[in-house]
Amino acid sequence: MKNLKSLLLLLVMATLVVFAAACGTTDEETNTDGTTDGETSGSDDAAEETTLEGSVVIDGSGTVYPFMARMAENYMTENEEVSVEVSRAGTSAGFKKFLVAENGTDFNDASRQIKEEEVATAEELGIEVKEFQVALDGLTFVINKENEWATEMTQEDVVKIFLAEGGVTKWSDINPDWPAEEIKPMGPNENHGTNEFMFETIMEEKDFVEGVNLQQEYSTLVDLVSKDKNAIAFFGYGYYDSNKDKLNAVSVDFGNGPVAPSLDTIGLGDDAGYKPFTRPVFTYLNVDMAKEKSQVLDYAIYTMENAQDVAAETGFAPLKDDVIQESISYLEGLK
Repeated sequence: MKNLKSLLLLLVMATLVVFAAACGTTDEETNTDGTTDGETSGSDDAAEETTLEGSVVIDGSGTVYPFMARMAENYMTENEEVSVEVSRAGTSAGFKKFLVAENGTDFNDASRQIKEEEVATAEELGIEVKEFQVALDGLTFVINKENEWATEMTQEDVVKIFLAEGGVTKWSDINPDWPAEEIKPMGPNENHGTNEFMFETIMEEKDFVEGVNLQQEYSTLVDLVSKDKNAIAFFGYGYYDSNKDKLNAVSVDFGNGPVAPSLDTIGLGDDAGYKPFTRPVFTYLNVDMAKEKSQVLDYAIYTMENAQDVAAETGFAPLKDDVIQESISYLEGLK
């Protein structure tokens, strides 16, 4: 009897072992991700494939530089595997780096629109270029903190200072009550779109006054004006906004009283008091690079999605929603 009981116990245990093995097989076949035990879900591989990495290379406008540098910093905080390199050779110098047969930049920032000859170069090289407005800027005239007489000027007078034919060399030439001291006009050099905007649009392609001090670096202009009470320089509003402790801005009378440049007055609408000195600023995208490199396209989309916030943070007037949405729609279509 004892032997019979032992035999029955062994049979029950054997049955349990077989049942457990069968259950293990069933579990392996019915994992929730559709894989068997020992296999890896394809979702991990897909995540690795879509991870953004590599570099984005940007050069161009010194005026747009603070905007794009902030944008790049924000982007890299969220995308640690992507390196966004932002330089500021100037608009024209930047286009020369952008429009090359090989190893050109992915973006060129510009404080003016692309020129016909630059468009022709792109076509010759087979480079598809797309223009994006990113913000609005106000051409700002800055003076030394000790200059308490020239805080307000008419549009005509402030432009005359920089014109060879303007006939203005001393402050007293503008107003006899002002000091009979020589004016020191300054601004960015020919590498910069701001120089071209001043020359082509504001000065109507008339020559600069002899002796105008044109510099490559905006920081140099800030330093020069801050140390000379007779200096006056022009550049984008953002550089003034970040140096208000060192400089004053000239309020310009366009016919309806003096208007100080600010984020509220800079704009292209009829209600924008600083409109005559307002201009859009741009970035230009190499579309082929955006199609080839996912990080370039992703950065372009990120830039337009965040353009309004970053513009206000860096001394630019934001664009309207419809302009932003049109750009985003185009970029989404490149996916």
